[in-house]
Amino acid sequence: MDFPIEYLKGNEFPRLLREIPGPPKELNYRGKLPSPDMKLLAVVGSRHYTNYGKQVVDYLLSGLRGHNIGIVSGLALGIDSLAHEAALLNDLYTLAIPGGGISDQVIYPARHKPLARKILEKGGGLLSEFAPDFRATNWSFPQRNRLVCGISHATLIIEAGEKSGTLITAKLTADYNRELLVVPGNIFSDNSKGVHQFMKLGATPITEPRDILNVLGLEVLSEAPRAKPAALSTEESRILQILTEPLTRDVLIRQLDLPVSAATVILMQMELSGYIIEDNGVYRKS
Repeated sequence: MDFPIEYLKGNEFPRLLREIPGPPKELNYRGKLPSPDMKLLAVVGSRHYTNYGKQVVDYLLSGLRGHNIGIVSGLALGIDSLAHEAALLNDLYTLAIPGGGISDQVIYPARHKPLARKILEKGGGLLSEFAPDFRATNWSFPQRNRLVCGISHATLIIEAGEKSGTLITAKLTADYNRELLVVPGNIFSDNSKGVHQFMKLGATPITEPRDILNVLGLEVLSEAPRAKPAALSTEESRILQILTEPLTRDVLIRQLDLPVSAATVILMQMELSGYIIEDNGVYRKS
């Protein structure tokens, strides 16, 4: 199926894009644009995501299934592509705004051409202010970021380092007076430093899908149980094998034979994921 490139002039732009400072003069798109009544959530984050980051994307977006919400992201490596894929998996509309043109020949990164095609085939869209055959370059990504957050009602950050390019999107979101949402991360992880910066400045922490729905003014359709991620690391599997009975933190760490700092991080992630429960320093399976 062919998806021709179409064009929009300023008065045809989605309303929120018309409101940003210095809006683009022209937009080109393929596929379908979001409907005017749809709530759009930008989901961005680190290219070098952790297992925790993937778990967060899968859990939060699965909880949005059935709502009139569209997921916007940049088709980039890492959290961006995970967000598009999770949206498709949960039958949510998704809009990709790459850092270059939207013709098949220049989609960036090239490895995401199949993902771009899948987005179009599933009723989503590709959008850009660059010429269709423009090849992405260093300066085009920050310029693209203003469209990602500009078209969206809220922006959700999932993992971002202290100097991550994702923070440009976060700052623009605040400048545009849109809702900035962040997922709390591991305090020992470099991938959480940027996220926690904005949390300290007043960004809204998100720990469950209901939090997103509340920000967007949408009613919760049903109470779905928290999904537990299926994939476990070798260390995580070993912890579950050891916990045949409740154990204190010190005993558990000794049996793991790992550095205290590494064991602490793993235990914290497993607790956040719902695999184990800690009560007054004693761990047990959930």
